[in-house]
Amino acid sequence: MSKSRLGLPLIGIMATVAVALPAQADTCAASTTCSTTVTFTVAAEGGLEITVPDTANLGSGSSGGQISTQLGSVTVADQRAALTATWVASVIAASGGFTTGGGTAAETVPNTAVLYWSGGTTATTGTGTFVPGQANAAAAQSLNASRTAFSKTTGSGDNSATWNPTIVINVPDQAVAGVYTGTVNHSVA
Repeated sequence: MSKSRLGLPLIGIMATVAVALPAQADTCAASTTCSTTVTFTVAAEGGLEITVPDTANLGSGSSGGQISTQLGSVTVADQRAALTATWVASVIAASGGFTTGGGTAAETVPNTAVLYWSGGTTATTGTGTFVPGQANAAAAQSLNASRTAFSKTTGSGDNSATWNPTIVINVPDQAVAGVYTGTVNHSVA
């Protein structure tokens, strides 16, 4: 047994130290190519969402007349970074139509009298094919059923599309004066 300078016995302790060495690339002879495998991750920033105006005042018109104006910008943002980045935005008016006062027949504009046409995009990002649900006024559709407002049919990665749809109200002859309120509902999947 060995003793330290202080006269205390030394006990043999053996420590093993592991050293992590960096990964080595191939070893290659001169004038040849050596390769290093490199990896990285592209992360999805978010999901698929739609943004619509909170409120819209479509103006005024008379009984038996027509009101036609743009709703305001609607935007679909797709941040799923998907290989097949396609989507369909849909639109429908509330089943109760648009009402004033007590909502009697004379105080209701039914959703069958509310038409929608998307028109083209006002802005897009990403790649792929963006398709309007209704390209022009001649293609306008009643909002008494779910309609395609816009779609993206090809492409990959993140993308977005914005459009400013036109709403057309065919005011019934029996409609009474008042401020009519209802909803136009958009969704995307």
